[in-house]
Amino acid sequence: MKTIKNIGLVIFLIGLAIFTALPLLGTYQINQAAFDELISEKRIKSELFIEDLQKNVVGQEFQGMQSLSPLVGNVLDNANAAHVKNKEYKKKIYTSSSDMAAAIGKKSSSGFIAENKGLMWLLTFGLGIIGALLFIIPNVVLLGKKGIKNDGIYHESSTNQGWIAWLVFIFLVGFYLILYFKSEYAVNWTYLVDPISEGLSGNPAGHWFVYGFMYCVVMSVMAVRMYIKYRHNMYQMVRTTSVLFFQIVFAFLIPEIMVRLQMPYYDFKNAFPLDYDFFFQWNLKSLLNSGGIGLFILVWGVALTLIVVPVMVYFFGKRWYCSWVCGCGGLAETLGDPYRQHSSKSLFSWKVERWLIHGVLVFAVVMTGMTLYSFFAETGTVWGIKTQSIQNTYSLAIGSVFAGVIGTGFYPIFGNRVWCRFGCPLAAYLGFVQRFKSRFRITTNGGQCISCGNCSTYCEQGIDVRAYAQKGENIVRSSCVGCGVCSAVCPRGVLKLENGPEAGRINPTQVLLGNDVDLMELVNKK
Repeated sequence: MKTIKNIGLVIFLIGLAIFTALPLLGTYQINQAAFDELISEKRIKSELFIEDLQKNVVGQEFQGMQSLSPLVGNVLDNANAAHVKNKEYKKKIYTSSSDMAAAIGKKSSSGFIAENKGLMWLLTFGLGIIGALLFIIPNVVLLGKKGIKNDGIYHESSTNQGWIAWLVFIFLVGFYLILYFKSEYAVNWTYLVDPISEGLSGNPAGHWFVYGFMYCVVMSVMAVRMYIKYRHNMYQMVRTTSVLFFQIVFAFLIPEIMVRLQMPYYDFKNAFPLDYDFFFQWNLKSLLNSGGIGLFILVWGVALTLIVVPVMVYFFGKRWYCSWVCGCGGLAETLGDPYRQHSSKSLFSWKVERWLIHGVLVFAVVMTGMTLYSFFAETGTVWGIKTQSIQNTYSLAIGSVFAGVIGTGFYPIFGNRVWCRFGCPLAAYLGFVQRFKSRFRITTNGGQCISCGNCSTYCEQGIDVRAYAQKGENIVRSSCVGCGVCSAVCPRGVLKLENGPEAGRINPTQVLLGNDVDLMELVNKK
């Protein structure tokens, strides 16, 4: 079985190496017809841009995007600078240089990669999936009897912030940097999934489709690992199936099919303020111009945030969303599961968590208030501040860097719930409701606790669960996502996830230390 695992690891690494090398490979040469089509699609009115590209790009052959991208960026910047100087704002091109280079690259790529999409998919995603499964499935035998086996987790480089973990960290951060800031280098990745994208939406794949497809593939493969590791625990099995279903069906398939049916692209499970651009002017106009389906999506989005979310949290806690529905939580619970022990349990981390996550929530609410005011008042500024600049700041700092680069890239070093714990504004909103108006709690049986510390070690939200268990207190915390792993790893069955009456949900207890407590006064209070 170990031989099979080693073979699987080699196969996986080969597929990963080819996938990683693709951004720097490929031949790009755009002809006049494809260039004219691009100009028409982008509705470009800049003669300077068109003439410069025709002179320096059209008909020329470029080896790798690293030779084409800087040239396109320079042409775009020069054209925009001239138009701004001449106050020709209608001719200015508002597409970023990365997106423009990606569009040109998509139209001009030729050679082995573009002409052998199926084969390249097999050499990347195919080998990656096969190798990962060969590495994971033997654990059914190697792990022995049912039960969570975390033996040696702090002795392995991959799960103890060793050199393997740092390599994973570098790969994940690099992937997200390309995705958010250098989309032109993802062009070759888009060719791998073009047939799938065309089959679903009828359109060629873009870099966000690559991300969505890869997201689903990674979650599915790592879900197999979850099924094997937690096969004795029905709660974990059902929870893993739930997040997998909502990610693949609601976040990936349905939005793509909606595009094919000439409907707006929309993820029906993505609630504001996590879906921070729902109330942006461009989205509101798009929905209002899409007829009945657009109006339904608008009403559903508002109802989901104001009615569905608080009602569901009242009955089931924030776990119904964060651990059963959310795609961010789904990736954290599958890909991020090997790293959950890295979540800091320090008092300092808790203080940072409270200020940071609630600060992001306030930022999102203020930004949305400004956006709605600008929309209805038909103005671009509020109190002299440009609404667009606030939106751009949030999109860059929170939507891209925090949620993407840090939120996922930092899994191997800081644990699997960095974004959910420190940055997600929806998690902050859900946490408010859960803390003050919910029936959910984790009950503890202090008499059975042996203080092994498994619960605290594997709490991905950094909660010192053992401290509650030792005192027999219910765990009622805003940050708890109800993943249930603390209960799953407890050898004595001390912890239990429950939905009960609000009365008695919070039951703090006093610890008797020598003569510090007046016992008779305590008894009389009881």
